[in-house]
Formats: sequence, structure tokens, C-alpha cells
Amino acid sequence: MPDRGGGPTGPRMRVGRPSRRVRTLLMTMGVLAVLAMVFVMFSGFWTDWLWYRSVRYSSVFTTTLWTKIGLFAVFGLLMAAAVGVNIWLAHRLRPPLSAMSLEQQSLDRYRMGIAPYKKWVLLAITALVGLIAGASATSQWRTWLMWVNGVPFGQKDPQFKMDVAFYAFDLPWYRFLLGFGFAAVVLSLIAAALTHYLYGGLRITSPGARATGAATGHLSVLLGLFVALKAVAYWLDRYGLAVKSSDFKATSNWTGLRYVDANAYLPAKTILFCIAVICAVLFFATLWRRTWQLPMIGFGLMVLSAILIGGLYPAIVQKFQVQPNEQAKEAEYIRKNIEATRKAYGIDGVKPTDYSGRGQIKDAEKQREDADSAASYRINDPNIVSPTFQQLEQGRKYYQFPSTLDIDRYKGQDTVIGLREINLQGVDKRNWINDHFTYTHGYGAVAAKGTDTAKGTGGAPEFTESGLPSKGSLGDYEQRIYYGEKTTQYSIVGGPQKELDYEKDGGGQVTTSYAGKGGIDLSGALNRAAYAVAFSEPQILYSGAIGEGSKILYNRTPKERVEAVAPWLTIDGDAYPAVVGKRIQWVVDAYTTTNGYPYASRTTLGETTSDSLTDRQRAVVAQQNQVNYIRNSVKATVDAYDGTVTLYEWDENDPVLKTWKKAFPGTVKPKAEVPDELKAHLRYPQDMFKVQRELLSLYHVTEPAPFYNASDAWQVPNDPTKADSNAVPPYYLSLKLPGQEKQQFALTTTFTPSGRPNLRAFMAVDADAMSRDYGKIRLMRVTDDKVDGPEQVQSRLNRHDPIATFVRDLKGADSTIKYGNLLTVPLDSGFLYVEPIYAQGRGSEFPLLSKVAVVYGQRIGFADDLGGALSQVFGEGAPDDGTTTPPTEPDEPPTQPTEPPATGDAALKDAIQDAQRAYSDGQAAIKRGDWTAYGKAQDALQEALQRAADAEARLKEPDQGG
Repeated sequence: MPDRGGGPTGPRMRVGRPSRRVRTLLMTMGVLAVLAMVFVMFSGFWTDWLWYRSVRYSSVFTTTLWTKIGLFAVFGLLMAAAVGVNIWLAHRLRPPLSAMSLEQQSLDRYRMGIAPYKKWVLLAITALVGLIAGASATSQWRTWLMWVNGVPFGQKDPQFKMDVAFYAFDLPWYRFLLGFGFAAVVLSLIAAALTHYLYGGLRITSPGARATGAATGHLSVLLGLFVALKAVAYWLDRYGLAVKSSDFKATSNWTGLRYVDANAYLPAKTILFCIAVICAVLFFATLWRRTWQLPMIGFGLMVLSAILIGGLYPAIVQKFQVQPNEQAKEAEYIRKNIEATRKAYGIDGVKPTDYSGRGQIKDAEKQREDADSAASYRINDPNIVSPTFQQLEQGRKYYQFPSTLDIDRYKGQDTVIGLREINLQGVDKRNWINDHFTYTHGYGAVAAKGTDTAKGTGGAPEFTESGLPSKGSLGDYEQRIYYGEKTTQYSIVGGPQKELDYEKDGGGQVTTSYAGKGGIDLSGALNRAAYAVAFSEPQILYSGAIGEGSKILYNRTPKERVEAVAPWLTIDGDAYPAVVGKRIQWVVDAYTTTNGYPYASRTTLGETTSDSLTDRQRAVVAQQNQVNYIRNSVKATVDAYDGTVTLYEWDENDPVLKTWKKAFPGTVKPKAEVPDELKAHLRYPQDMFKVQRELLSLYHVTEPAPFYNASDAWQVPNDPTKADSNAVPPYYLSLKLPGQEKQQFALTTTFTPSGRPNLRAFMAVDADAMSRDYGKIRLMRVTDDKVDGPEQVQSRLNRHDPIATFVRDLKGADSTIKYGNLLTVPLDSGFLYVEPIYAQGRGSEFPLLSKVAVVYGQRIGFADDLGGALSQVFGEGAPDDGTTTPPTEPDEPPTQPTEPPATGDAALKDAIQDAQRAYSDGQAAIKRGDWTAYGKAQDALQEALQRAADAEARLKEPDQGG
């Protein structure tokens, strides 16, 4: 009888098989899924290519792409070949099977299982390691391009006399090759060992020899290669000492050799190199000796030497030679670090000049005139007046200004400027058409004088360009802003759907259709499908709003565009707009950097460039990138209408820029092609300045002894107008420094001694690109250590009775006080501080300038406008923070002002202030171990406390006056 129940070949099996229709459907779905995955990958590649072609930087895309493909192919194949050949060789050298032990019997089933698929297993393993290695190598495209295109610096390091280019361009590539070599050898060693074990070449528990001669020779060669690579690593480590970072005294980012490196680590690395070479030869010798005895002894000696010579010996040198007389031992290396650091950051030409800093009233009338011409005092703070621009000039709620406006110069006038950019959050009806077709661009620039307010407005800025459309001093220009700092969404323009320019005041709309050369054409089905996938927006594929002439705009912020076309540049955190040649151009400063400059101390860009504005208002350059060389080598522009990106060479002597120009020829235009109209708006970049000021806080010292002791270390003061403890930002200001005949547009900052609030130095750089001295840094060291710093000045202002009363009255009226930028201006051996004070009333959405405070020496002016405050300071009997300081006679020495002693409340305030200063001086002296200074500070503290007690006692006495 037949088996009706069905067996393995019976009806039941046939019933379980899918029908032909189901198999066809599954196969079709599989093919479609594969095609969909392929198209998703293709769409990313295709849209990138279209974007680079649209901005005319397709060479950047192709160079980067082919470099990555080349690195992937070469290093992927090398790794696959290394691992695959060693697996094949281990299999080829397998011993013949003999009487099988229990160990081999347990492995036999694995051998039998692999046998039919040996080739496929080999291909799978080699393909996997090759793909991983190739993908890892693609991340080194910058390292490869810098190595193959490297240009000499023309400067040699002081230890090895190698050109700096070796450390910046060559050494990183050699280290990558070394790391790849180690990975290839280790993976090959593991794969070969496993293969030998599987096929009996290595035995763990079986009796007899643990390894066959063939396996011994094979694995010994691989171990010899590993040790040989270690020898190369020791040799490269010698040069690596020149760019090694460590903590040392005043700086936590010290770079370069110290005494122990030059006299212990350097010879140790050389000795270890020789030992490793000998050990590698012993491993290779096992091809003939067939024993691991000598190479293992050699390897053990190498490990022991690494511990004793590479670790213990330097520690002994540091402990018993360096520490007892560290300052003298390290002096030579400190000098090398100072010279290299100053050169790497472009501050080698900065020499501090002495400046008294003690401002006194001698000739009030003349000093009042000098104060008028000393600077163009910017009383409209771009960090505060943005809400005022927003309220008065927004025009429509779907426009917005940046929270921090920009400073530029127009017709010799310091100008606060901002652009009306599109703000989709202000659109009443949000949908896909409105977001991406109708509200596509901002409209017009708004500018105001930095030095004046409009009469009869209660403190509003005096606009020089305003209205919608904007009209004023900027003349006729293209006002549509399709590319901007706040424009982050994609837009589809130029097609059948009209775009909104603005709504008229009397009703009705002004519309437009984009006619610029920017954007990517969407009229073709392929492009539409690719962008529908890339942006995960299927409506792009079938929407009727897209038709002939439609273009898609994206990557619309200036920073994004410059980063994309020049991925080898580090971008400044603040792009700013300028009206140039009837177009609005975004100006973007860009830097070339490296962390391979020998002996130059490193800095973390994200930390160095942060200040009280970067938390919420400005982007921080490069975040956590560590560098020890930086140049503002490129000035870039981005057209606000059509998005055209132009890169201009700015530093013609920078070898890093020359290297990248070789790698990407034709992408950077020569400096001579910078238009004069654009050049008039170029300025010294803030982030570069902040990096340099951070370095100069320590590296203004050029002698090893004071550098080692950190006896003259400075710090950037905290912003006194903000509640948090972040650094004060640098300020653009047109001012006249000592020795200059006229005002010059500059970027300025101040320093205080480390751990103390007093003013120690003033720093300014010529920021006008049209100036012959552009980029020249002036550093004025304050010789009088009793000059108040920014935080002390702010504290004095807060205590000043008229100001305190004003603030108290406004707060009582439920108004908000905002302190503007505290500007510091050198004037007649002293410093003039100017601070605008804004009031924002209850129910008001924007602040208005209400008062201006001015401080010079001991005098304080507080008035409705700058002129009135200056007149108070330089007038007869001008008030200070509690005392009256008459003018000093002209023939008196400036250090001996004749001031009557303060009485009453003023005397008590003076005594308390002196006590606080003496206490701070004492704490600072303790930190630096200066006990003489500490004793003087304690004496001053006792004297001040006694004066305070006496003043308080006099206040309690009954009034004897008649």
C-alpha cells in the first residue's frame, strides 16, 4: 500500500511549496526592494553632484570623491590581500593528517563542514576585512591630499632641523600607514594562527610538538613584521616629541620637547629602535632555526627595555635632575616653545609698550576736545538693539533680524546693520506650499548709525537705511535675500508658483519669480525623484506647483555653503552682510589650521573663541578642534540673491593654503582680484583675534624665567554687563591710539592680571582691510597696578548714587535695565570707559537708549547723551563715585594728584574699596608664592580697615555744624 500520509517526497511537501505566482511576486518584490535601495543611495550621490555643479565647484566634489575611492580601493585591497594570502598560506602549509588525537577529532567536524565552501569562506573573510579597512581609509582623504601636495614652510624645528611641513603634512600620513600596517599584521597573525590550529599546524592539548616547523616559520615572520613595525614606531616617536602635548606650569597645552624629552626619552627611543630591529631579525631567523627560543628572549628583552629605558629612566631624570633646578633646566625649551608659539599664531611681532593707565584731569578743556576725537563711541550696542530693529523695521511678522547685529563701515561711519530674513514661524497659515513656494526669501537691509540716536524718539537708533522696501544711504541694490544665516529650509522657486516679496501697507501683495542663476533645475523627472527621496518629500515628485523653470534652493546659510565648497577650511563663527556692487554679499572669514607645528602650544578653538555672546547668539568656530597654527588665509563671499560662493586668497604666504590650492586648483582666486568695493568692507575676524588674545595672555612674556613663574600671567576679564561668568567679547570701534593722527577701525579688548580685577593691558588690532597697517596688533601694558578693570568700573557705576537712583526708580516702575557694551578707549595716559544704558518699559517689546555713563580716572559722568556725560567728566567740579577731584596743576607730577581727602559716606566707600583691593592683592600673592607682596597687601588691608572704622565713627558723631 502506498504511504498516503505523505513522506518527504509525498503530496504534503508539494502542498507546502509556494505557487509559481507567489514565487514570481516575491522575486519581483525583492528586485524592487533592491532597486529602491540602489536608488536611495544613487539619489544622495546625484543630488550632491547637482549641488556642486550648481555652485560651479564640481572639481571639489570629483577630487574628494576620487580620492576617497582610491583610498578605499588601495587600502581595502591591501588589507584583503594581506589577510587572504596568510589564510591561504596557512592552509597550504597544513600538515598531513596522522593518528588523530581527541583535540583533532573535535576539530575534524569543523574541517569537514568548511571543506565544500573553503573558497567562499576565504572570499567572505577577505571581502569583509577589505571593506572595513577601505571604509576606514576614506576618512584619511585630507591627510593624503596634504601629504601628496605639501608645500615647505621654509622654517625648521630647533631639535631635528626638519622643515615644519614634515610635521604638518608628512608625519600624520606616516602615522596612518604605520597604524594600517599594525592592523594588517595583527589581523593576518590572528587569521593564520586560527587556520594553523584548525588544520593541525598548532596544537594546544595534543601530545608532542605544539607547532609544526611550517607553522613556526610562518607565524614567526608575522611576529617579526610586527616587531619591525614597532621599530619604525619608535623612530617616528622621536619626531613625535616635537608635537607632543603635555601639562607644564602655566599652560595645560604645552607642545614640544622638554629637558626630560631631549635627554631621556629621545635617546631611549633610539635605543629601543635598535633593540626592536635586532628582535625582528631574530624572529625572521626562525625560518632557518625553526625555534622560537631566541626571538622570544629578544622580545622579552625589548619589553623589559621599554619599561626600564622608556619609562623608569625618564622618571629618574625628571625626579633627580630636573625637579631640583627645573627653571634652569627647562629655560632652553621654554624659549623654543615661546618662539614657535608666537610665530604659529601670528603674534611674533607683538611687543608690549608701557602705558600709565592712570587718567587725571589736568587741562579739562583740552581733554574734553581730545575725548571727542579719540573715538567714534558706539552707543548703539549691536547685541542689544536687535529687538529695536525688529519692532521698528520688521515690517511683517514673517521677517526677522539676527539676535546680534553686525558692525560695518559705510562712508566712514561705523554702522549697525542687519538683514530682514524670512521667518516661517511668523507665517499665519503653515502648509507645504507656503513654507517652500510662497515665503522663500527675506527683503532688504536695515542700517543705523552706531554713534547716534534719532532725535525725538526717546533713544531709538538713527536709521540710515530703513523702510519696506528699504531706502536710504545704501542706494539701489537687489534687496531679495534668498541666502542668509537664518534661512535654513529648502525653497522651490522660479516655476509657476509666485513668491511673496512683501505686503503693501494699503493692502495687496508684491510678488516675484526667482531669476537668479542659483539653484538646481527640477523640471526633469530624474531630478524630481532624486530630491523627493533625498528630502523625504514625495510631493516634490508629483506636485503641480513644480514645472518649467522650477529650481530648488538648499544649503542656504553662508557657513554651510563655504564649508561645502572648501571642506579644508575652518569657518569663522560670524558671517556679516555688506552691500557691494548693487548686491548684498555675505562676507565669511575662513582659516587654515594644523595641529602639527612643532613646539607651538595647542589651543581648543571652541573654548578659546567662546565669550558672553556665543552661548545663544553666535556660532562658535570649529567647536572642539585643537590647533597650534592658524591663519586667516581666505576671505569668502556668498551672494544673498543667487548664492554664488567666491573664495579669495588673503594670506599669500601661508604654506597650508598653498598646499590646498595644489590639491584643489582653481577654487581660490588671487588676492589681487578682490574688488576695492568689497575690500572696503573686509575686517579683521573676531575668532582669529580671540585666539590671539588668549595666547597673548601668557605669551606676551618672551623670557623663560617669568614665563616659568607665571608672574605676569594675564586673563581676559568676564563681561561685566552680563550675569554669567563668560569672557568679555572684543569690540569693533573706530578709535585713535597713542601715536596715531586719526581714528582707525579696530578690534579691541582688555586684560586683567591672573586672579585680579585691575586693568593690566589693552589690545587693539587694525581691522580695516584698506589700511596699510591691517592686522598690526598693538599691546599696551598698564604700568600703574591700581587702574580699575572693566568689572571694577562696572561695580563703581552700579554704586554711583545718580545711577543707583536711576536704576532703582526704573525698576520701581517695572522697567528692565540693559547695560550696553562697556567700551574702553585710551586717552591722555588713562582710559575712558563709555557704557550706554538702555531701558525697556513695562509692556514695551524693545529697549531704548536712556542714559550714557562715562568714567575717566576717579570721575563719573552720567547724562542723557554722550556729550553731556563727557562734559560732566571733564567739567569743573565733576562728580566721581563719591568724591570731587579738582584738576591737577599742570606742573605737578602725574603720579601726585592733589585731591582733598574724602569725608563722610565717600570716605567710608573709599576705605571699603581699598580694603577689597588689598584683600584681592593678598590672595593673588598667595597663589604665586610672593610673600613679600602678601605682607604689603596685609599692611594695606589693615590700614584700609582702620580708615573704614574711623569714617564710620565720624558718621555716628552728632552734627556740630551751625
